[in-house]
Amino acid sequence: MPEWEAFDLVPTEAIGDPCNYDRGHRLYGMYRWRDLFSPRQLLCHGTSVEVFRELLREEEAKGALSDVTRAALAYLSLATSKTIYYGCRLCRWDTTTSRVRSLFDRHDFAFVWSYAEMAALIVGLGYDWALHATGKALEELIELTRPDIDVKATIKTARQRTIAPAVSFYAPLVTITAGSGDELDHLDDKSVDLVVMDPPYADNVMYAELSDFFYVWQKRMSGYLYPELFRRQLTDKENEAVANVAKFKGKKGARDLALADYNHRMAAIFAECRRVLKPDGLMTVMFTHKSADAWDALASGLLEAGFTISASWPINTEAAGSMHIRDKAAASSTIFLVCRPRPPRAAADAAAYWEDVEPRVAQAVRTRVAEFQAAGIAGVDLYLSCFGPALEELARHWPLKRGQPKRGASAGEDPYAVTPEDAIEAARREVKQWRMEQILQTTRRTDLDGATEWFVLAWDAFRAPEFPYDEALRLARVVGVDLDREIIGRMAEKKASSVVLWDSKKRAAKGALGAPDGSRGMIDALHHAAQRVHAAGLQAARELLERSGADKNPTFPIALAAILEVLPISSTFTRIPDEKGPIADAAGDFDALEHLRRLAYTERVCRPRQLGLWESTESQGWQDVGTVAGAPTE
Repeated sequence: MPEWEAFDLVPTEAIGDPCNYDRGHRLYGMYRWRDLFSPRQLLCHGTSVEVFRELLREEEAKGALSDVTRAALAYLSLATSKTIYYGCRLCRWDTTTSRVRSLFDRHDFAFVWSYAEMAALIVGLGYDWALHATGKALEELIELTRPDIDVKATIKTARQRTIAPAVSFYAPLVTITAGSGDELDHLDDKSVDLVVMDPPYADNVMYAELSDFFYVWQKRMSGYLYPELFRRQLTDKENEAVANVAKFKGKKGARDLALADYNHRMAAIFAECRRVLKPDGLMTVMFTHKSADAWDALASGLLEAGFTISASWPINTEAAGSMHIRDKAAASSTIFLVCRPRPPRAAADAAAYWEDVEPRVAQAVRTRVAEFQAAGIAGVDLYLSCFGPALEELARHWPLKRGQPKRGASAGEDPYAVTPEDAIEAARREVKQWRMEQILQTTRRTDLDGATEWFVLAWDAFRAPEFPYDEALRLARVVGVDLDREIIGRMAEKKASSVVLWDSKKRAAKGALGAPDGSRGMIDALHHAAQRVHAAGLQAARELLERSGADKNPTFPIALAAILEVLPISSTFTRIPDEKGPIADAAGDFDALEHLRRLAYTERVCRPRQLGLWESTESQGWQDVGTVAGAPTE
């Protein structure tokens, strides 16, 4: 180790500041980047760097490095990084796939008590696998950019030391530059046809902090090939366009300061893109974030920079098994916003006030939500996908002001100002009404109490028991309930910046169930019934509902039907073993309530449509008849 330190072969740099991930490393005694590796892992990785340096010296001894040799060595350093990625103390064993998971199967440094590592020296694994995977990626890139070449045949020819056949191909001129998005000084005004951008999503990922893990190793390999790219001790966090709360640690309102910094940087980037874009040019912006603040910042930056949003499309982009979205209310689709330079507003457009435009926003959302749902967009993604049409309609009439002052405006806020968040809230309200109509198969407004409606829509939108507090709050505003007074402590708990829904057992254990007659909310009556099924059986639950009179309430069948459409289905019906945890607990409530419905309420509540995914009528051995909220009989 002293020799390696002297030759700078292992990363001795301290984990720098600002830092958002102390709970992943420094809290557990990892203060330097090399501390993320066990002695055995360091031995392998340090030897890799040592061998890389020896190869480099051998090539340099032959004369000046050619571009091809330099590139080959750079790809070798990337392959080495892949083995490091799967060989540190923060890798875990995936019991589902029976393999080692890489460090960043979540978008953070997640400490693990018992780590797993890839066997580096086994033939076909470790270094062999990393080199093969890097080579395969290169083959795919070559096939994409040079369709005229038979890549595998060319590689075979090269290995046999024979001369490849001549290929006449004129590669198009490609210029790659690396610089800050808010200073495109190498591009002239109105010179670009298309800008394609996948911007940072506010505070979703701290890219620079995560990149340090690779940077400290790469600068000891690729840094000898391209020293101009590795001049810093660590990566640049100060100028990164993210909402980095750690930069404002100790200051009052750190999150608001971080978001304001992000807004400022994104506005500057959009303004620079607007400068270089041709009048008939296009910009596509990819975005997926559950927070309305992030969407408001994005849309505000676009509108202030002089863009209009001419189209929006949700695209499924996330693997369902990704750890950063499993059991959480994470979006699995990305919204593509198509933007154009905004022309002057037509003189004939009289819609200068938000009150005139709001109905148009609602109608635009109502029109597109059906298309998105038919295309398979569901859950939280359905809400997010409708932000696009809402912002499209808003942009057509921008700028706007209010005819009447906004109720509840905070001190210092312009009560007549209109922001993109107004359009986003209008979109939420419209999707909420649409989903309730879809869940209950009715075209008339439902009359569920606020708490029950919030519970139904939370499960429907997020498809998980845990989701961001800010989103829970906005949903509560749409429904018309006080989140902290009517939800938190009664049917859910606040956990850090998230809300976690409770099942009937958890509510009963905490003494949080309301009256069994549903006088505080029909969700209380249903959870009482589910808890009674768990404890004493179906007949006892039926008697409880009859004794309390809850089942005679006209909203009872509506609430029961809605709950059975949104709770996760239990293993009784899916035949797939439930994993332990909040989702399995909620599935237990589904099981209890569905069996209770079959026992006593088939004439008033139809079989849940979501069961159609798992079972056919012929295999059920029973038949339901009845209506729910005016729906046709089953």
